[in-house]
Amino acid sequence: MYLPFEDMPNEARIWVYQADRPFDEKEKTWIISKLVTFCNQWNTHGSLMPSSFDIKYDQFIILAVDESKLGASGCSIDSSVKILREIETKLEINLLDSGKVSYMDAHGVKVAFLPEIRKHINEGSLQAQSKVFNPGVNKIADLENQWLIPADHSWLKKYFAK
Repeated sequence: MYLPFEDMPNEARIWVYQADRPFDEKEKTWIISKLVTFCNQWNTHGSLMPSSFDIKYDQFIILAVDESKLGASGCSIDSSVKILREIETKLEINLLDSGKVSYMDAHGVKVAFLPEIRKHINEGSLQAQSKVFNPGVNKIADLENQWLIPADHSWLKKYFAK
């Protein structure tokens, strides 16, 4: 059952999916429609789960489930991945590949695939104090203080060691 994202508890479990490019307005409208429909039927073992989503920076899809009464099962998580694959295919984007790093620069969100990390550092667009999106966040409360962190406080710190 879909709930507005701001009505979800801070302890709600989240999954963050980063696209390799921003969504345009038409794509966002389509994604919102698709995910509202999905959340309204998202269930675990036949029971509807209080769930929601948000789109941040026009490039991240955050799915949320309030597991306080009912935990997400493997099958329910599989169904969420299926809908994300549909979005990927329709919009010709990369959402599910975890081999990318997103960070902020002066122009907004930049995406680097793992083999390109050193290039972004050498060009100066990814620096030790650049804010990177931490893929390890797993509840809504984490979005406030643990999602955007300095690169040298993330697993990327090895690239900035002196």
